[in-house]
Amino acid sequence: MSPHVLVLGGTTEARELAAELAARPGVRVTTSLAGRVSRPGALEGDVRIGGFGGAEGLAAWLREHGVDAVVDATHPFASGITANAARAAAATGVPAVVLRRPGWRAGDGDGWHWVASLAEAAALLPELGRRVFLTTGRLSLAAFTDLPELHFLVRSVEAPEPPLPADAEVLLARGPFTLDGERTLLREHRIDVLVTKDSGGDATAAKLVAARDLGLPVVVVRRPVLPDGVTAVPDVAAALTRLAFSPR
Repeated sequence: MSPHVLVLGGTTEARELAAELAARPGVRVTTSLAGRVSRPGALEGDVRIGGFGGAEGLAAWLREHGVDAVVDATHPFASGITANAARAAAATGVPAVVLRRPGWRAGDGDGWHWVASLAEAAALLPELGRRVFLTTGRLSLAAFTDLPELHFLVRSVEAPEPPLPADAEVLLARGPFTLDGERTLLREHRIDVLVTKDSGGDATAAKLVAARDLGLPVVVVRRPVLPDGVTAVPDVAAALTRLAFSPR
């Protein structure tokens, strides 16, 4: 019987992994998307949209569909999905791999302020600047609604969900972004401070370099801690190795 791999997707790495698996004779791959983005990119293999109904629902799906391995390649901040996947894998005995791109690291000249949460980021902003470039995602803006004295430039792939900060300008855009483009954006909007999550990867890293070049402080929200006993691999090649496949 052909091995069936479930990829919990939504990231570039998930798309790359699905393509690698689908190219292997006899391997069946299904990518599951939460459905939060209305126009997801093309994916190799089968695709399902929507949640599973928690850890129990995911465990039932793994059994019903004969899944031989599950790869959690969701966003580094999708902690609920990661926790459910770990519990479902433990309950069913299905091998599980967590694929997480490495986080960003501050370099010489960076003025980064690490925080543990969005609430902590919001509390820090008034002492850092009045014009904020907010790139924490469209579902995480409620933490910044009690700062009416600040102006927020909010960038997201799709329109953010309310509540929004009182003084907010929304910019809809999808990466990757160029360094020149990010520098221009920060200058034109007279940004004082950048707020981001430690998502990692190259697609949106140019804003960090642009902020350093312009001498701007950056507030970085740390990633959630992985569930007990769960370790992550950093790239697609390592995930394939864990699955006993070799990169082509």
